[in-house]
Amino acid sequence: MDLSLMRSLVAVADAGAITEAATRLNLTQPALTRRIQLLEEEFAAELLSRSRKGAELTELGRLVEREARVLIDRYENLKREIASQQSVTGGTIRIGGGATAVSFVLPDAIAEFQRDFPKVHFHVKEASSSEIASDVADGRLELGLVTQPVRTAGLEIQPLVDDHIVLIAAADNPLARANRIQVADLDGQNFVGFEGGSAIRQIVDASLREAGIEINVVMELRSIPAIVRMVATTGSLAFVSQLGVHGQELVREIKVAGLTITRRLGLARRKGHVLSPAATRFHDMLGGHFVPEGAPERAA
Repeated sequence: MDLSLMRSLVAVADAGAITEAATRLNLTQPALTRRIQLLEEEFAAELLSRSRKGAELTELGRLVEREARVLIDRYENLKREIASQQSVTGGTIRIGGGATAVSFVLPDAIAEFQRDFPKVHFHVKEASSSEIASDVADGRLELGLVTQPVRTAGLEIQPLVDDHIVLIAAADNPLARANRIQVADLDGQNFVGFEGGSAIRQIVDASLREAGIEINVVMELRSIPAIVRMVATTGSLAFVSQLGVHGQELVREIKVAGLTITRRLGLARRKGHVLSPAATRFHDMLGGHFVPEGAPERAA
């Protein structure tokens, strides 16, 4: 459908006369008349009735005119959206991550970015690393914060930050009174764990198996704040990201001799895909803010 024909009908409806509408559109009267004829041929219906008083839309003409305004508005909105996406100052960045990334990495980064680019919007999805990686590979998300390694094909992943997984307990838990405990002290303890199958849960379980420790997972939760609250009230223990317990008063971090659990978060993008200007700038900002342990510093 040629939108210029739609615009012509709308112009006649607004002006009430073909001559006035032609002037507004910077067309000759015959040229505008021909456009209306082409539109009538398109719909096989009379859309305009002409009289000495001017031009008046028929019932079908008014139906077409109403829908034409909707289509024109949607087209103009699409043009504006495309223009904004091609500028770093506007558009929408589609990004995802797990509970730690969404709760403790992205908020400060997004706030900093929006101070410089307040018109940029963020669509943030929280899900497992595998789901986020799949969404990035399929183009549903532009960027994803994922736990490495990632098995999803078709991604470029930039190492971002090494996340230390630490043991926490309620402040009044007997284990919290010691500066350091032995890994054997964890054997048989009740734990609040992350959802089974999540990347962080797999890392924790593998580390404990390697240490020969068996724990009782009495509850599974997805959110770090929910786990922290449950630990504080039930007396169970938990392994969570150190990022999530900074400044917490409800729980205490406990050092465990002989047990170090670390995971690496990476910033994933689709291989060979050109990011929007805003997403490119945000990608580079995140990459410049975090340097994984053992990785060389970036040149200034």
